[in-house]
Amino acid sequence: MCGIVGYIGENDAKGILLNGLEKLEYRGYDSAGIAVQSTNDLKLFKVKGRIATLREAVDENTEATVGIGHTRWATHGQPNETNAHPHMSQSGRYTLVHNGVIENYHELKNEYLTDVEFVSETDTEVIVQLVDQFAKETGSTMNAFRKTIDLLEGSYAIALLDQQDEETIFVAKNKSPLLVGRGEGFNVVSSDSMAMLQVTDRFVELMDEEIVLVQKDQVTIQQLDGTEVARESFEVDMNIDDIEKGTYPHFMLKEIDEQPFVMRKIIQEYQNESDQIKLDEGVRDAMKDCDRVYIIAAGTSYHAGLIGKELLETVAEVPTEVHIASEFSYNMPLLSKKPLFIFISQSGETADLRAVLVEIKKMGHPSITITNVPGSTLSREATHTLHLHAGPEIAVASTKAYTAQLAVLTILAVDTAQAKDLELDFDPLKELAIVGNAMEALCDQKDRFEKIAYQYLYTTRNCFFIGRGMDYHVALEGALKLKEISYIQAEGFAGGELKHGTIALIEEGTPVIALSTQEHVNNLIRSNVQEVEARGANVCMVTREGLERPEDDVIIQDVHPLLAPLVSVLPLQLMAYYAALHRDCDVDKPRNLAKSVTVE
Repeated sequence: MCGIVGYIGENDAKGILLNGLEKLEYRGYDSAGIAVQSTNDLKLFKVKGRIATLREAVDENTEATVGIGHTRWATHGQPNETNAHPHMSQSGRYTLVHNGVIENYHELKNEYLTDVEFVSETDTEVIVQLVDQFAKETGSTMNAFRKTIDLLEGSYAIALLDQQDEETIFVAKNKSPLLVGRGEGFNVVSSDSMAMLQVTDRFVELMDEEIVLVQKDQVTIQQLDGTEVARESFEVDMNIDDIEKGTYPHFMLKEIDEQPFVMRKIIQEYQNESDQIKLDEGVRDAMKDCDRVYIIAAGTSYHAGLIGKELLETVAEVPTEVHIASEFSYNMPLLSKKPLFIFISQSGETADLRAVLVEIKKMGHPSITITNVPGSTLSREATHTLHLHAGPEIAVASTKAYTAQLAVLTILAVDTAQAKDLELDFDPLKELAIVGNAMEALCDQKDRFEKIAYQYLYTTRNCFFIGRGMDYHVALEGALKLKEISYIQAEGFAGGELKHGTIALIEEGTPVIALSTQEHVNNLIRSNVQEVEARGANVCMVTREGLERPEDDVIIQDVHPLLAPLVSVLPLQLMAYYAALHRDCDVDKPRNLAKSVTVE
C-alpha cells in the first residue's frame, strides 16, 4: 500500500518524481523519499510525513536525470525516516524502493545476510542487501537482481538503482501493480498511470514475475529465465484535470459532488441506440448459466455487495452470497455446482480479492470484476469486466465509486432478469436518471448537512447507525465513512438487533442515525427509534418522500425503493465529511489508512 515512481531521461528527475509522488499520496503518506543519481553521485532524501515535507527537505540545487521515489504506508517497522524508502545497501552501491510484503524475509536474512548490519526494521532492506551480496559473487547487477527476485516470496513492485550504472533502472513486479511509461528520450516507472500523466499518456503493462530494464531510449522486458517479451504500450484516456481538486477544499467533497454526473455517465456507457441496456454477451451468458453468485469484496465494496445481493435476488432471482475477501481465501465455503464469482474493487488491485481470484481460476470457475480501473490486475485476470466509469477517486474514503458500484450492479441485475424473461416493474436507466437528480438536490444542501453534523457529531465519542433490510446495509457504510475520517467510534446495526445487546450502550445524548427508505419496514424501524429515544438517544432520521413524518431530519426525493441506497448514503457521506472537518481531521488522508490495499 505504497506508491513508486521512477524517471530516466534528459530532464531534471527531482521535480518529476516529487510531482508524481504527490499524485500517489493516496496510496500511503506516513513517510516518503527520493533518490536521484548523476555520474558517480547519488543523493538520498527521506522524511517522516507527507510529500510537502519531502519537498522542503530536498536540496533545490540537486540536479540529476535518473531517480526513484516512494511514498509509504507502513507494514514493517514504524513510520519514521529510517524505515522510509528508498533503502540503500551496506556498500552504498544499490538503492531500492519497494511496494508489497516479502513473506520470507526472515529466512532470507538468516540464510544469506548474517554478516550484514541492518539499518531499518523493514522487509525491503533485505532485498537491496541481497542484490549487493549477490553482485559481489556474480560480478553482474542483472544476475544479482534476477537471483534475488527468484528467491522472494510474497508481493513486490521494485525499482533499483546501481551507482555504477546511471543508464538503467532495474524493475520487477509480482502481485503489486507497476507500469512503465514511454516518452520521447525518457521513460518512467509508476504504481499508477495518474502519477505520470504530467509527462506521458503511453504505458506498458507489466506482468507478474517479470524483470524490466528501463533506460531512457529503451525498455526491455524479460521473464525470470531471461526470455525477452515484446509488448505494445497502451494509451491512458484520462484528463489530468480529473485528478486535481480545482476549487474544492478536499477531494472527498469534489467526489461527493461528482456522483450525479457519474450516474449520467453510467447511463450513457451502458445504454444502446434504442435506449436499452448495453452489456457484453459474455457477461449476460455467465449470469444466465450460473446457479449461484458469490460476491467477493472488502470494506466499502463489501457494503455495495450486500446491496448487490438484494438486487440480484429480488430483480434477477439469482441466489447470491456476499463474502469478505480476506476471510474467503482461507475459509472457503462449500460451493454450488455452477458458481459465478463477482469481484468488486474500486482500484482493481486489492490483494485479498486477487488471492481469491487466483484460487477460483485454478478451479475453473468464471468471474466478473466490477472496477473503476480498466486494465487493473483484477480486470485483466477475471473472465469479464464491468467498468464503473466514475473517474479517478483520490480521497481515501470512497464515495462516488461506491454509488457507481450500486448503479452497475443494478444494471447487471436488470439485464439478467431481462435475459431470463422475468417481469420487471421499472426501467433501470430511467430510474438511475431520477437518482442522479435526487443526488444533485442533496448536494445543493451542504449548509444543512454541515449544521446536522455539528448538532449531532461535533463533540460525540460514539455514534450508532440503524436500519432494516437495504437500509441496514447503508447504515454499515455510513458508520464506516464516519469512523474512517472523523475517528468517531461508529457502528451500524440492524434495527431489530438493538434489543439483543446493543441498546445497553445507549445513554443520554448518544447520537443515532436512523434510516427508513423501505415502506415494508418503516413502522418497525420507527419503533426501534422510539426504543433508543426512551433511553436518551439523540436521533437523526433519514427517510424518503412518502414515508416522512413532521419530526424527520432528512427527506430524500422519492426514487424507486430498490435504488434508495444510492441516494440515502449521500447525506451520510456529507455528515461524515463535515464531522471530520469540524474536528480538524485530515479528510482526504485519514490516519493509518491507504486508498489501494495491495497487501494481504
